[in-house]
Amino acid sequence: MTLEQLRIFVAVAEREHVTRAARDLNLTQSATSAAIAALEERHATKLFDRMGRGIVLTEAGRLFLGEARAVLARAAAAELVLDDLAGLKRGSLSLAASQTVANYWLPPVIHRFQTRHPGITVRLSIGNTETVTASIHRGDADIGFVEGTVDDAALVVEPVAEDELALVVPPGHPWAMPSFDLKPAHDLKTARWISREAGSGTRSIFEAALPNLGVQPRDLNIALELPSNEAVRAAVEAGAGVTVISRLVVAGSLKAGTLVAVGIDLPKRQFFALRHGERYVTRAGRALRDLIFENAGC
Repeated sequence: MTLEQLRIFVAVAEREHVTRAARDLNLTQSATSAAIAALEERHATKLFDRMGRGIVLTEAGRLFLGEARAVLARAAAAELVLDDLAGLKRGSLSLAASQTVANYWLPPVIHRFQTRHPGITVRLSIGNTETVTASIHRGDADIGFVEGTVDDAALVVEPVAEDELALVVPPGHPWAMPSFDLKPAHDLKTARWISREAGSGTRSIFEAALPNLGVQPRDLNIALELPSNEAVRAAVEAGAGVTVISRLVVAGSLKAGTLVAVGIDLPKRQFFALRHGERYVTRAGRALRDLIFENAGC
């Protein structure tokens, strides 16, 4: 078995689709199918069940997936050590970030980093705080960036920036009237809420702040639960309800008047960098950290 076969197997397993895996790996569908068939034939084990036009992992495939990921993570770690011997002239850096950080705070940071170190290839995956934390544990990413609180003894967690949450409503909403006096303990319970999914850092921090406003998370009427900041913002602009969201996300909407911020006492939050405490930190990773703290005045 080869590392290439393992990479192909993991890609197919994660997508449950040969064609999509082949496209993402820049391989032909026949080469991708052949690699899976070679693994199954060599070890006399069926890794996938073909169901209609799709595929699903067998029990053997599910067990093998964890081992395959571990082998690829170790191979990537070994490659990073060798790349590090060349200093910052070449190499790669894998990042994972939650949506607010990835879409609004991190891009200019990556741009400054690549301007300074053009030989380093940066790859970024986007999820929520939970999925970013999981990717650091698996070794899929060298550094993660999240806006949610992470309590994990295996991870090194460092604050890197500060963000502010805002309660926003569409212009025609009663709360948008200058004379409206928001009474959180009553009004938050009667509102129609648009919310991010469970596991989102934005949602977690807002829910943690609710008891200080006389409200419990279960008291909220969550009418829509959406998987992205952009979907939440668009739904509120369309009049579907109200939300609490990062000011970074709605800055343009507030300026354009398509959303109105409502005065309420919400906590500021921090963005955090995560890395695994037992994994090797490359020169590229250290250089990115130095650039972040340099620009933060740390």
